[in-house]
Amino acid sequence: MSLETYVSTLFFSYLVVFARLGSALIFMPSFGEVQIPIRARLSFALVMCAALLPATPVQAAMPSDPIALVLLLGAEVTIGLWIGLTARILLAALQFAGFQAGQVSGLANAFGPSFGSFEGATMVATLMMISAVAMIFITDTHHIILRALMSSYMIFPPGEVMLADMTNQILQAGSQSLYIGTAIAAPFFVMGVVLNLGMGLANRMMPQLPVFFVAASLLIGAGLLILAVSMPAVLDFFIDRFSEWLVGFRF
Repeated sequence: MSLETYVSTLFFSYLVVFARLGSALIFMPSFGEVQIPIRARLSFALVMCAALLPATPVQAAMPSDPIALVLLLGAEVTIGLWIGLTARILLAALQFAGFQAGQVSGLANAFGPSFGSFEGATMVATLMMISAVAMIFITDTHHIILRALMSSYMIFPPGEVMLADMTNQILQAGSQSLYIGTAIAAPFFVMGVVLNLGMGLANRMMPQLPVFFVAASLLIGAGLLILAVSMPAVLDFFIDRFSEWLVGFRF
């Protein structure tokens, strides 16, 4: 094998690895946050793919057919985007829970910044999302993310796309995300029902009571209290569910 052939084959293998791992890191929580500069994310992806290339089962052979080459890269990009998007769907559970908690407790603010969240996100959703990203690094869950990316080659060999299984898994991730978000926001739902029901009864008993001003302060105070008490359990619950999904790549 000539030096030119060896270098071109090695570069192609690196491109195949980057197609999957780089695509996954675009949407992966903690690594794909919009607060991280694009150049920093790209540099990290390039260095990481170069470091993990010897450990991947990618064959050091370039297809002679251009169509096969394009199909291989397209399949790897599809798998990478699927992994990143599914992980981002799970993280969206905290955005949903924070939005519901902010609406119920009166902590929603249309002018609040939405760091990494959807447009119109509440401050509670932003707080939960940033806290979850920080917990991913604090609990070394980012190591599990990297191991899951490597283990994805055992489930999805290079160039093989299982669309039926991928569609089923992303639907399950959506339902799991909705369950996690609803479970996290449940204490705020109960608080909102109890306080609003109590203020309604108080208004019936004392019509001159300024219910709007009294209820608003009570909702905000109770919402902040519940948020402060439940935040550690919320983050622990999310990290456990997120880690369980990542461990599924290590079968």
